Amino acid sequence: MTLTDCQLQSSRASLRAELRGARRAVPAPQRRRAAHHVALLAARALPLWHACRIGVYAALPEELDTHALIALARRQGARLYLPRIADRGARCALQFVPMGPRTRRNRFGIAEPRGPALPDVCALHIIFLPLVGFDRRGTRLGMGGGYYDRTLAVCRSRGHRPLLVGLAFSLQQCAYIARAAHDVPLDMVITERGIIRCTHPVRMPCGNAQTAYMRDESVHALRRRTNPQR
Repeated sequence: MTLTDCQLQSSRASLRAELRGARRAVPAPQRRRAAHHVALLAARALPLWHACRIGVYAALPEELDTHALIALARRQGARLYLPRIADRGARCALQFVPMGPRTRRNRFGIAEPRGPALPDVCALHIIFLPLVGFDRRGTRLGMGGGYYDRTLAVCRSRGHRPLLVGLAFSLQQCAYIARAAHDVPLDMVITERGIIRCTHPVRMPCGNAQTAYMRDESVHALRRRTNPQR
């Protein structure tokens, strides 16, 4: 049985409300520990060094915080970019702007950077994404705006895209989330309990863009591209 668009939206809205309630209920000390542990896991698993261009989100209070990850990546010399909602009619729904001191709050209360954006979002090596829920296949349930999916669809149409890494609390994992046609799946998810490598092949922006790599090979290829000496 397949869900109609209306059934899928209703199912997702119900699941989103349930998961957001659980996420908001995580105590502050547990939040801090989880964010710190996720940052350490990301640093061990991914190339966060100076040649790596990384997109990372400015977390809302209920989301897994990214301050520890940002600080760690900065110490290792990675180039960091924050998302900014693009103007109407832009090809990508999100732009990625170099992280800097000048920010402003958008209509959702999220801090956005000012200044010129990266010309091509597909030039990022890694994007860390917020999420409300996820499953082992890499299906991501977001807040419902579709900004990331619409942006990443541009890269998918070219046959390659950044490595997509979701950050979450373990309680946000679901057994199964019905996938919509526009959904762009994650390559991995990092929670305080460990790294989940999602069960689908991915394409990486390294070497021949038309070559498909499986999950672990993708990370190795990304390491070679961003730091050939390692």
